[in-house]
Amino acid sequence: MSFRMISAEDAVGIIRSGNRVFLHTAAATPQRLIAAMVARSAELRDVEIVCLHTEGDAPYVRPEYQESFRLNAFFVGKNVRHAVQDGLADAMPIFLSDVPSMFHNNILPLDVALVHVSPPDQHGYCSLGVSVDASLAAVHTARHVIAQINPAMPRTHGEGMLHVSKIHAMVAVDDPLPETPRHELTDVEQNIGKNIASIVEDGATLQMGIGAIPDATLAALGSHRDLGIHTEMFSDGVVDLIEKGVITGRYKKTHREIVVASFLVGTRRLFDFVDDNPLVEMLPSDYVNDTKEIRKNPKVTAINSAIEIDMSGQVCADSIGHRFFSGVGGQMDFIRGAALSEGGKPIIAIPSTTRKGDSRIVPHLKPGAGVVTTRAHVHYVVTEYGIVNLHGKNLRQRAEALASIAHPDFREDICRSARDLYGPRNSC
Repeated sequence: MSFRMISAEDAVGIIRSGNRVFLHTAAATPQRLIAAMVARSAELRDVEIVCLHTEGDAPYVRPEYQESFRLNAFFVGKNVRHAVQDGLADAMPIFLSDVPSMFHNNILPLDVALVHVSPPDQHGYCSLGVSVDASLAAVHTARHVIAQINPAMPRTHGEGMLHVSKIHAMVAVDDPLPETPRHELTDVEQNIGKNIASIVEDGATLQMGIGAIPDATLAALGSHRDLGIHTEMFSDGVVDLIEKGVITGRYKKTHREIVVASFLVGTRRLFDFVDDNPLVEMLPSDYVNDTKEIRKNPKVTAINSAIEIDMSGQVCADSIGHRFFSGVGGQMDFIRGAALSEGGKPIIAIPSTTRKGDSRIVPHLKPGAGVVTTRAHVHYVVTEYGIVNLHGKNLRQRAEALASIAHPDFREDICRSARDLYGPRNSC
């Protein structure tokens, strides 16, 4: 079956001033199409760009293009963080599970979706590959779909298929996907990973993100048995455990013996592993992150990170004071889903101090800090100094518990604040 390809410059010619344009997520970010769109900046005005986290360059947020493009980010990644903090781009607080509804319900109707897919098969179907998340909703609802077709994009199983009849313009590329190498783990991160692993039960269903602490946790799970995966995203560490026989999914209630995810970030090894692999199903985020689906699996263990946590248990994960740093993402989806799962364990994992040496466990959140996980939702908190479970504890007991896993240099400050606020019976 033959298909007509056109240049990226011709393909993005369909974009008009005032359009709303969606960009494919993470390792699927369509860089050739983005570059061609930005090259038209002189003739475009007020184009709104919407996306989750993207990889690679984000030229549309540069100051010189502010009259042509305006980013409205559902999640703030490193490549656009400075623009959001400088007021050159916008951030939308939203659960990852809710993003597809922005398109399906015409809250944010899309004019154009720029996506990055595998070559079509003999039946004319391309794969959204490493990113289905909200991208599936985008291609189903956008008035125009422009796709860069890349043999480096793996064909993944699940719900990420897109027929060429739904694509208005196709651009041939042969570019490597952006890779995210593994982190070099510090002693602090390794100790946090070991602490988390100590409360992960055999047969548990895991959710984790990408970063040093998830990597450290996965590295510490080598002696576990029959773990399952139902997660918004995963990286190379999961492949290690599958190949070791640690991850089998044997006790999952939904998608038994299948690894479920919404998008992937990692190295070429990961991308090759998921290519045409029926063990992995890539599904949309309004399903993967739906608490009623998450809770169906046993012992869901959700591992999420944070920027700081106060002594009452309020978790800030998206901002440093008033400065937006990342996003709500799927933290609350999985924290609540794990809490409702039979034997589930919602975990907030956090180093005790920042790189500057300030405590991450604090009497009060910074002014302007956003609460992503509320004090009523929080359960387990893990640092390199230990594990506490705040569920069922009153405010005074929470302060005592959190002080016990704070860095020793800051424990007395937390205790003093707790005594001032909650009364002298505080015993920490």
